[in-house]
Amino acid sequence: MSTRLDLTQDVGELTARIVDVESVSGGERALADAVEEALRPLPHLTVERDGESVVARTGLGRAERVVIAGHLDTVPVAGNLPSRVEDGLLYGCGTTDMKSGVAVALKLAAALPGPSRDVTYVFYDCEEIEAERNGLLRLSRTRPDLLAGDFAVLMEPTDGTIEGGCQGTLRAQVVTRGKRAHSARSWFGVNAIHAAEPVLALLNAYRARRPVVDGLEYHEGLNAVGIGGGVAGNVIPDECVVTVNYRFAPDLSLEAAREHVNEVFEGFEVRFTDGAAAARPGLNHPVAAAFVEAVGGTPRAKLGWTDVSLFSGLGVPAVNYGPGDPNLAHQRGEYVALEKIADCERRMLDWLS
Repeated sequence: MSTRLDLTQDVGELTARIVDVESVSGGERALADAVEEALRPLPHLTVERDGESVVARTGLGRAERVVIAGHLDTVPVAGNLPSRVEDGLLYGCGTTDMKSGVAVALKLAAALPGPSRDVTYVFYDCEEIEAERNGLLRLSRTRPDLLAGDFAVLMEPTDGTIEGGCQGTLRAQVVTRGKRAHSARSWFGVNAIHAAEPVLALLNAYRARRPVVDGLEYHEGLNAVGIGGGVAGNVIPDECVVTVNYRFAPDLSLEAAREHVNEVFEGFEVRFTDGAAAARPGLNHPVAAAFVEAVGGTPRAKLGWTDVSLFSGLGVPAVNYGPGDPNLAHQRGEYVALEKIADCERRMLDWLS
């Protein structure tokens, strides 16, 4: 079956066509080929290919440049392809996260030969899996020039509401130790699992911050997300590990967030396993303010981590904005309302026209 994309189609129909090109993380080539094939004939765009990522740029010499980015990959298919339409809703894998946003970006790329600002359109691979394979991360390291801009819009599903910046995230292991012994003679040992009780007590008593950053309120969280310990059914365990996840607001750096976790669990052995920096909303930037005015509504904080963090690291303020409902992402019954896709396209066109 041909994977050709017709960028003159209605944006809802284009979304369905993109959804029907299966592109589970690591298998985006067919869709990346189709995106590249659709964009290369457009004379107002310079198109570059990097692995399974495609970047298309205008070069009109405008005073400002904005970046519009979306990932091509999806989580594994769950019996939800091909797509189908029922009662104005488009069902299928990736409809919400985030092929409807990709369709909007492709329509903008084709429909705006002379946008009010220069635009860079980025369609990238491997967002839904481990960070080291993320196509946007790869571009930020090897071709940061392709991501340069005054402002960026990540077409993440936000149900049509601007979500500013993103929270940072880190995971750590809080370790308690004991002494092994036969469980029939437990008094000769020290139970490491029992020793984890104060760790859980600290978490139960923890009161998360709700700081306001650039006018948006973030709600942090520090929670146990895993616990492991035990050797055998007749052995007193000598180690227990409580894995915690800290979601922190963008007024903290990753280093400051680690310091906070160390302070909370002072006296315990803490091992950090991974982390990603937060991103400030940047809504006070003139380009961002113009975007908010064009799109309308009341922006809210992004209570999660997204790739806007990568743009922030490059000095580019960024927001999340897309037609899908984030609460439906990754579900077997994932869908997007066709009217939401059309509304997102219209508002983005108004902003860039």
